[in-house]
Amino acid sequence: MALNIASTSLSSFTIRDVSQKSFPLKTITCSVGKTRVKATKGVSSVCEPLPADRPLWFPGSSPPPWLDGSLPGDFGFDPLGLGSDPESLKWFAQAELMHARWAMLAIAGILVPEWLENLGFIENYNWFDAGAREYFADPTTLFVVQLGLMGWVEGRRWADMLNPGCVDIEPKLPHITNPKTDVGYPGGLWFDPLMWGMGSPEPVMVLRTKEIKNGRLAMLAFVGFWFQHIYTGQSPLENLQAHIADPGHCNIFSAFTSH
Repeated sequence: MALNIASTSLSSFTIRDVSQKSFPLKTITCSVGKTRVKATKGVSSVCEPLPADRPLWFPGSSPPPWLDGSLPGDFGFDPLGLGSDPESLKWFAQAELMHARWAMLAIAGILVPEWLENLGFIENYNWFDAGAREYFADPTTLFVVQLGLMGWVEGRRWADMLNPGCVDIEPKLPHITNPKTDVGYPGGLWFDPLMWGMGSPEPVMVLRTKEIKNGRLAMLAFVGFWFQHIYTGQSPLENLQAHIADPGHCNIFSAFTSH
């Protein structure tokens, strides 16, 4: 739980070794409108760092030195200084990225089946008791299979963090140069067949920033779904319909008033 809170509290990170032996820093020129500024970057070769005058979580504040705009979603937010250690910051940022992606899948897995139930395509759907349902196998078998599959995937992801590129599964073709991807962004034929993440640096930064912002919103949304069900016993779409029908009484403030 503490790791979840810590990972989601960070806005961004720079993959950087203090000795600069593993990840030497480079200086590049970043174009912003008609202004050209220099910024430092770590291992990324496809993502343009944000300029020094980037938007911050609190206007007029000064971002900490370890949040220098070199990765997506950096708004200078780290009031507790959790990212001051480079190794911890690297892990927290990867944890945030994975939590964000899982949360986006979770939100889709909650809302889409409920919407299909409202349309009459499925029956008796409840996201909050999904674990108590009967499936094609017993819970123990499902747990063991999931533990093995996710353990294999997470092990490879951890290996890629320790030695970037060591688990590359791209086909080696003589007439094609395989892209150099960043940790957490595998890309290539299997994960980016349309090559959206291999364009010019500035659009790639925009896409990655959109992903992490949507992921942070999804994490907050899931917590909201959870508390709404505890309080109302209803699903998210039922809560939304009730709010639209009577916004004056069905809102967040009604949770703090007596019925």
